[in-house]
Amino acid sequence: MSKDKKAKRKSAPRPAGSTIAEAAPGPGKSYASELARLQVELAHLQAWVKTSGARIVIIFEGRDAAGKGGVIKRLVERVSPRVFRVVALPAPTDREKTQIYMQRYVQHLPAGGEVVIFDRSWYNRPGVERVMGFCSEEKARRFLELTPRFEAALIEGGITLLKYFLDVSEAEQERRFRQRLLDPLRQWKLSPMDIESYNRWWEYTRAYDEMISATDTHHAPWWIVPSDDKKRARVNCIAHILSQIPYEHVPFDTPKLGRRQKRPSDFAEDAAPRNIVPDILG
Repeated sequence: MSKDKKAKRKSAPRPAGSTIAEAAPGPGKSYASELARLQVELAHLQAWVKTSGARIVIIFEGRDAAGKGGVIKRLVERVSPRVFRVVALPAPTDREKTQIYMQRYVQHLPAGGEVVIFDRSWYNRPGVERVMGFCSEEKARRFLELTPRFEAALIEGGITLLKYFLDVSEAEQERRFRQRLLDPLRQWKLSPMDIESYNRWWEYTRAYDEMISATDTHHAPWWIVPSDDKKRARVNCIAHILSQIPYEHVPFDTPKLGRRQKRPSDFAEDAAPRNIVPDILG
């Protein structure tokens, strides 16, 4: 997004029944301690989702190299993948190209007791597809007209929908791309489409500005996450997600371990040789 489009949106009031404390890390709070606290709350959210049968969809969009993957990783690393599902779809197959556009996304929507996280979503159409010419301008504009109605139908059907756009400055994106060029652990992140997004910064700026303007609705607003500081973006975004869901702490029904059975008197160790993984640390 261009700087003149970054209007500051006031945070919505915390829904009744929620338990998380203040959102953003303030003076004296370390990233590690704040992230650990938020991940405990995500575990409480998970228990509530399973108990209540809630259905939650979280969409992550944004600039390439803005840090979507890092936010999602911290969001799901301490919870169950059977409750928090990450959907990152590849390019559509020949069959999917003949389907209604939303069809490939609808099949991934949550059932009761699930949180689905879209690492990019149906907003591929007004973003990368539009800029790269993978869809016509007419189809992109039609998408922008219809999507608010589609999202309203999801919400009326009982789904909680949250939409986040991670924004990064031109200079910081370039720094991250150049870092990927030199680091073997990051080179896999630099795709041909990333290079195109680097070269077409202003085309993407126009496309994203129009996308957000057309689909930033009262029932499904966009939340912008400034992400030049990756760590701050992670904790701010996770805290905001927690602030938008009226979850409650569900008491943990602690099971009794009972007694472990005794070793049978007739049990004999198997003497057959085993292949043991070598200890490389010595």
